[in-house]
Amino acid sequence: MLKFSILGALQIRTVSGPAEISGELQRTLVQTLLVSEGQPVSGESLVEEMWGEAVPDNQANALQAHISRLRRKLRGLEPDRPASRVTIHPSGYRLTVAEGELDAAEFIRAVRQAEAAEPGDAERSARLLRDALGLWRGPVFGGFAGGTLCQLAGARYEEYRMRAMELRFDAELRSGRHAAVLAELAEAHTNHPLRERFCEQLMIALYCSGRQADALDVFRRMRAHLDVELGIQPSPALRRVENAILCHDPALAGDARTTLLQLA
Repeated sequence: MLKFSILGALQIRTVSGPAEISGELQRTLVQTLLVSEGQPVSGESLVEEMWGEAVPDNQANALQAHISRLRRKLRGLEPDRPASRVTIHPSGYRLTVAEGELDAAEFIRAVRQAEAAEPGDAERSARLLRDALGLWRGPVFGGFAGGTLCQLAGARYEEYRMRAMELRFDAELRSGRHAAVLAELAEAHTNHPLRERFCEQLMIALYCSGRQADALDVFRRMRAHLDVELGIQPSPALRRVENAILCHDPALAGDARTTLLQLA
């Protein structure tokens, strides 16, 4: 069994340790097949992803050579596997990856589980999402984006990461861990200043930690930032959080498990 990791630099792990995929074209080939998540990728798409506009003269032979090289590499990592992981189909090439073998697929599965969880499962959801976010070792593909297909997949995985962070902070706040997540929330808000959900969560965490003035200051700075950068006003959800803080809404006082549900 192999473990493929793309939430960070491309990595293949075997029972005896990590295996290196050498060469830019081979890495692009593996990444493109992995982000297709078991669906065939046409030869034309692979060629475009690997070479871009610098297509070799005999592109079919060049691609087949790289496919053969990848097959040999994977066969060497799994000598007891009865059939090659890389197969040819009428619609293209497919890399067989079983459940549990690709970190990105496991990450998305965990996020969807958390989305479907009941509000009362806050502590379990928080643990699930902490573990899922721990799969990230750096930028998708280690910042080696490749072509269009890999870039689109990278953007999709990154959006799932943002969603996982929001869900995790929601769960932590429902569990009453306001002070424990303050530093991480402040960092998330700083790194993603236009993402209002992080701002809402930070304001609630500050207020519930006895820092009302700081919570309102975060809102004022966010309002100014939205006005300067986008020429827009804060969303109704963000204004509701500000108003709840100003009014000392009981929803904010002591019952973190329902705060976000009532104000979101």
